[in-house]
Amino acid sequence: MSELADRLRAGDLSAAPAVLNLMESRAPGARSEAAELLAAISPASLGREAAAHVVGVTGPPGVGKSSLLSRLVAAWRARGRSVAVLAVDPSSRRSGGSLLGDRARIDHDPADKQVFIRSMAAGDRLGGLAPATRAAAEALAVAFDVVVIETVGVGQSETEVADAADTVAVVIQPGSGDVLQFLKAGIMEVPDVLVVTKADLGRVAERAMSDLRSALGSLGASDTRVVAVSSVPPPSCIDELLDALDAHRDRLDLRARRLWARRAHALAEFAAEYGEHGLRSLGGRRQAQTWLAELDPGLDVPALVRQLQERTRG
Repeated sequence: MSELADRLRAGDLSAAPAVLNLMESRAPGARSEAAELLAAISPASLGREAAAHVVGVTGPPGVGKSSLLSRLVAAWRARGRSVAVLAVDPSSRRSGGSLLGDRARIDHDPADKQVFIRSMAAGDRLGGLAPATRAAAEALAVAFDVVVIETVGVGQSETEVADAADTVAVVIQPGSGDVLQFLKAGIMEVPDVLVVTKADLGRVAERAMSDLRSALGSLGASDTRVVAVSSVPPPSCIDELLDALDAHRDRLDLRARRLWARRAHALAEFAAEYGEHGLRSLGGRRQAQTWLAELDPGLDVPALVRQLQERTRG
């Protein structure tokens, strides 16, 4: 694990497959090895937060997330940035594996070693993220310039991506009624950037842009950028979207956001293992969050989970 951590710290992108294999492994000892790796690349060990921009991309099925990501990956590469994409797909009930295989749907040059794309099966975990997604993103953020988490497009439950990413882009398509659905579900509170696809539809896309801005204004979220893009060749406004994502990152208190994300990750892992009974033994979710906020900010996620476990025994 120290060798793998050294490779990540040195920016060795070829370490990515080994990292993902470890995070997804159910072999004996894999969990402790993953914890050892995360400790070796934690902010406390690095002396800083990982440098990558972690971007969450989410939205309803069929909205064009994979097509958009194809354009985004190409644009990031044109700017000289290395990119890792973790595409979380629904799971097969029979095999537990990924059904959609989004890595095959995202166009990229397979010979480009600066791009890594991996599909991850969501399993039975709600929230739009696979169990290993957060840990994998934290590890890859040490070596890559950009780490993208593309979530299962299942609606309200996928808001968990906001706890894992620095910047969240919610993708919708015009004329689909998504705006009203998002308002009902509360998803409008999640995005840092709203992306309207199929801008080539003209007036329909302009109407969607207007509706979204009105909805954001009613929620007091006028700082959220709304960008209309088209992935149809020739693609349009992709650079504008990248600029919007970068602008959000630039004004972000990264240390505070990542600290909050690690604590949310630890609580999610604890709740997944111990359920509501475990949360009640901590005094409830809100009390657990308060207690986590009192712990050493340098603790990594496995260490935070151990602290929660010890708290229940106390």
